[in-house]
Amino acid sequence: MAMSAKQPMVVGIDESEHSIYALEWTLDHFFSPFASNPPFQLFIVHAKPSAASAVGLAGPGAADVLPYVDADLRKIAARVVEKAKELCLTKSVNDAVVEVVEGDARNVLCDAVEKHHASILVVGSHGYGAIKRAVLGSVSDYCSHHAHCSVMIVKRPKIKH
Repeated sequence: MAMSAKQPMVVGIDESEHSIYALEWTLDHFFSPFASNPPFQLFIVHAKPSAASAVGLAGPGAADVLPYVDADLRKIAARVVEKAKELCLTKSVNDAVVEVVEGDARNVLCDAVEKHHASILVVGSHGYGAIKRAVLGSVSDYCSHHAHCSVMIVKRPKIKH
């Protein structure tokens, strides 16, 4: 099977356990069983919010805060990338491409699908409560409507107490 025949797959990740679980689940189901020749080329994409959007405030004093916020977001992004690479190595997936793109996750992931001509986009399901979801709108909802490919939403099993 030629390299070019592999279908591009985009997995969106952030620092949440849900998204790390989604990546792990994807590796276990679409990569590990195929040993050294999985049918997909994996692109792992982390959307790093801009400092301004993360702070969500303008006005006096905001400018002083932004460099600190940005440094923090960069640290998170580096941690997420590290974790993703680690998981790939653990599962013997050596040709994954990990990218950090600044912007809102919804746009970033839909753009990544276009850029890589992905045939499938994988996102984790965030266990947001109803209120937070109403305010944020869910990334998976948005992508399932706007991405030009199939979208798979990986849900973590509910822990039974």
